[in-house]
Amino acid sequence: MSYNSSNMGSRTGRMALEFGRTHVVRPKGKHQATIVWLHGLGDKGSSWSQLLETLPLPNIKWICPTAPTRPVALFGGFPCTAWFDVGDISEESPDDLEGLDAAASHVANLLSTEPADIKLGIGGFSMGAAAAIYSASCRVLGQYGNGNLYPINLRAVVGLSGWLPCSRSLRNRITVSHEAARRAASLPMLLCHGSGDDVVAYKHGEKSAQTLSSAGFRNLTFKTYNGLGHYTIPEEMDVVCNWLTVILELDGLRLVDR
Repeated sequence: MSYNSSNMGSRTGRMALEFGRTHVVRPKGKHQATIVWLHGLGDKGSSWSQLLETLPLPNIKWICPTAPTRPVALFGGFPCTAWFDVGDISEESPDDLEGLDAAASHVANLLSTEPADIKLGIGGFSMGAAAAIYSASCRVLGQYGNGNLYPINLRAVVGLSGWLPCSRSLRNRITVSHEAARRAASLPMLLCHGSGDDVVAYKHGEKSAQTLSSAGFRNLTFKTYNGLGHYTIPEEMDVVCNWLTVILELDGLRLVDR
């Protein structure tokens, strides 16, 4: 599937980005929810589809796309799969708004064909979590960064070992809009981060959660995993399963907490 950034009203008119293969994990039971899950920098959709297929969530359809291959400033311009360009993972780093909009639009397109009675969500790991959180901000504000209408009613957002892009302006943009404030207060979000993360520093993930909370995301849960590095563990995925089951009101029993 190809995506031309000019469709988003691109200012730079850069070359079209080619998204990689999308992997779909179909529900083993009654289809109640669809979640797009975004991989991390340099990874691909199949890595996560294989893990998500093993989770005890038979009512969820998982869509795992693969990001375009593009030059990444963090790697000195070396090309790899990335949802957007990033030079430094910090609040001071400039945001690739065009790339973020392209990723959020791609996710919205994937969710746009789901049946009307299906609950929709987005999740991701690392850079994928950042793109998922950015999509949440687009949902709350009702538009992409370039002003185009954001069309998807997200019901759940999960971010593992990620961060909040465009954090500097988010609070002001939400507080001036009653509708945005209402959406922020009602959108459930689960963020998890390991204290031993040496790729996306724990303090950065924690600060992102604090910024979201202060911006009005009242239905936000932030969980810390002591000593956990930049990866996921079964205990973390158990929490994700329990949280999704409750938030999306899925059929089935909750897992026993480990």
